[in-house]
Amino acid sequence: MHDRNNSINEDITVNEQDFIITNAGIKMPKILYGTAWKKEKTTDLVVKAVEAGFRGIDTACQPKHYAQERVGDALKILNKKGIRRDSLFIQTKFTPLAGQDPNNIPYDKNAPLLVQVAQSFARSQSDLQTQYVDSLVLHSPLFPMSHLLEVYNAMQNLHDKGLAMQLGISNCYDLSVLKRLYEESRVKPSVLQNRFYSESGYDKEIRRWCKSKGIIYQSFWSLTANPHLLESPTIVQLALKYKKTEAQILFKYLNSQEIVPLTGTASQTHMMEDLNALAIEMSPEEYDQIGKLL
Repeated sequence: MHDRNNSINEDITVNEQDFIITNAGIKMPKILYGTAWKKEKTTDLVVKAVEAGFRGIDTACQPKHYAQERVGDALKILNKKGIRRDSLFIQTKFTPLAGQDPNNIPYDKNAPLLVQVAQSFARSQSDLQTQYVDSLVLHSPLFPMSHLLEVYNAMQNLHDKGLAMQLGISNCYDLSVLKRLYEESRVKPSVLQNRFYSESGYDKEIRRWCKSKGIIYQSFWSLTANPHLLESPTIVQLALKYKKTEAQILFKYLNSQEIVPLTGTASQTHMMEDLNALAIEMSPEEYDQIGKLL
């Protein structure tokens, strides 16, 4: 069985090689701290994550699953500790009506889509106590396609105003939808954030296409959905060889494929381990061995 508790605490420093430059020219960390389902623990965990070395925070304007305002509280605390907003990569999302709690929608559900996006973003600005975000992501595609393009156009308007430094989409597993969005958009998507799991074939075709267009693939559920990978002899043996955890080996593999994983761990030890995964150096043959598992 995989064990995330078998490596010692290691010092974290924030290095330039821990970042990737997106097609929008934005410096994005190679691993992000995810804040879904943290509820009242969100503020404390975000502060701990950033103090551990994380410089990228992922949230959403979706009260059903995210306490975005508590991320804002964390940013305020961190600022007082000397960690400024502009040293952090903050990513939030516009969540369409279908993904919201009907009893707690952060915008007027009867308003036109253009207005919904504007109201949602204003809520994000207020919650996060920041004028701009580094990355604004559409939480899931809308149908028909005309609705998706209408929402993305509203996001482009925010980008034009310097309020959203880059744009992206999440939970998009249909390559034809992604291609249409790319073709129709003025501001090309910089990121695609998807669940990383076997049911989608690990998005191999989508990831290849994204790479050809300079779109960074962000993965979530990277550990939760893949116990079979973490327990595989290949990863277990590499963990033993490098004296790391199986989770660290998988994160480093993702990093080698230019995938930016999200981690939502509540453990300070795991936070340190996840960040230290970036420093592991494996051979091309070893990366290939892991790749054959997908």
